[in-house]
Amino acid sequence: MYKLLLSWRYLKSRYIALASIVSVTLGVATLIVVNSVMAGFSDEMHKRLHGILSDVVIRSHDLNGLPDPQWHMDEIQKLAGDQIEAMTAAIQIPAMINFRDNIQGQWITQPITLIGIDQQTYAGVSDFSEYLLHPDNRQQLDFLLKENDYGRGKKDRFPVSGWARRRVSAEWQTNAANAQTQQDGIDAADIPASPFPLVDDSGIEGQGETVEGLDNGVPGVPFQSVGEPELVFDPATEQHTGIVLGISICSVRGRDADGEVMDYYFALPGDDVKVTFPNTGQPPKAVSDSFTIVDFYESEMSEYDSSFAFVPLSKIQDLRGMVDIQSGVKSVSTIQLKLKEGADLNAVRDKLQARFPIQQFGYQIQTWRDMQGPLLAAVQLETTILNILLFLIIAVAGFGILATFFMIVVEKTRDVGILKSLGAPSGGVMSIFLGYGLSLGTVGSGVGLVLGLLFVDHINTIAGWIEQVTGQEVFDPTVYYFSQIPVIVNPVTCVWVVLGAIAIAVIASILPARKAAKLHPVEALRYE
Repeated sequence: MYKLLLSWRYLKSRYIALASIVSVTLGVATLIVVNSVMAGFSDEMHKRLHGILSDVVIRSHDLNGLPDPQWHMDEIQKLAGDQIEAMTAAIQIPAMINFRDNIQGQWITQPITLIGIDQQTYAGVSDFSEYLLHPDNRQQLDFLLKENDYGRGKKDRFPVSGWARRRVSAEWQTNAANAQTQQDGIDAADIPASPFPLVDDSGIEGQGETVEGLDNGVPGVPFQSVGEPELVFDPATEQHTGIVLGISICSVRGRDADGEVMDYYFALPGDDVKVTFPNTGQPPKAVSDSFTIVDFYESEMSEYDSSFAFVPLSKIQDLRGMVDIQSGVKSVSTIQLKLKEGADLNAVRDKLQARFPIQQFGYQIQTWRDMQGPLLAAVQLETTILNILLFLIIAVAGFGILATFFMIVVEKTRDVGILKSLGAPSGGVMSIFLGYGLSLGTVGSGVGLVLGLLFVDHINTIAGWIEQVTGQEVFDPTVYYFSQIPVIVNPVTCVWVVLGAIAIAVIASILPARKAAKLHPVEALRYE
């Protein structure tokens, strides 16, 4: 009992112990806050990456793609059908997009990743539908232009879009053309209606094909055989093949004159774009076609929102020539799988790799974690290094405890001599200082745990205070899409942090405790 009483007395009476407790407290609190924030960001990143990417992807890098996708899907179903929830075939190729800037009227050209999808099955292998803006497309994508209502529940987010925008644009162009022809002394009734302003209309779906060199003298108007009625594309009532664009392809986030965050759109649903991509010829040749923006894709991952564009699978297959002439079977470049909850991704991947060996088929078979391996490894390495560095704060507190205890041993040498002369064993004397170290570590880590959890619980409120004091936003909304700091408290991590801090405090008290235990009673009583 005397050991506990002395430990408690030293803890209350020594102000120098307060510095050690504060050091342990700050170290524990900092570790809990950092781990919770890193866990929150990591979880958010995992959710978005996994929501965008399928569980397992079979990819062919051959220019002609992966032939007869249905046969491959049947083989996959035989191999791992009990673990597969959904499956789809797709085409993913590099491309260039070209459209006119609505703000300044200039033409914009930039690279994109063009993805041909089956709208009936693609949403089953990822969270693709959740990232579309129009509510009808989130239910079922059909690549048809909708009326206005692209704000995703946020009024005034978009200017007029969809058919409403397309009709206004067509009317404006017609009026402009009429005004120009009248100015030139030409009767507007003598020329066909002007095509939609952004791109020409070659290759209009359902309107016939433009024959090279035979355009009836009117650019963009398909050639018609003699005796056939002339077909004129009316942008007010017709659209090209639909395309869903990543929202950052044709928009930028910035601030207006009042400092408010605004999204500036170079093109909107209802506008037309021109997409150019390679065909499957040898050597490949550029193929171009016109598309109408029918929706935006907003995953809030800039890498994907600034590059992904989705079009109907059959359209790309036809334009690229991915059709076997003899059998009429079309090819794809990827087959994507979504596995059932709890399925082993690596096991399914290994089975598929064994069934389709790379030496024979040349397919790359990966899980979503394999595809994002470098990024996930970098985040994990960053978390580990941060934990090591922050644990050094507690290690510094341990050295403070070591120095404090040596001072106490020197100061209490006569007291130690009295205890030993009264019959206290060396182990008892040693236990006093070890108990002192244990109490310092327990109090410091306990207070640090409480402070850390309170900080995490109110971290977004604290971030708001910091913004008010400094005048700077913690997370610039023009760069980051989330408005709050994501946090996840892992109880296991908290337990290990607390136990680690207590262990460091106890270890730091071992050497002073051994020194006190080795003191000879007579020499200790004679000590001045």
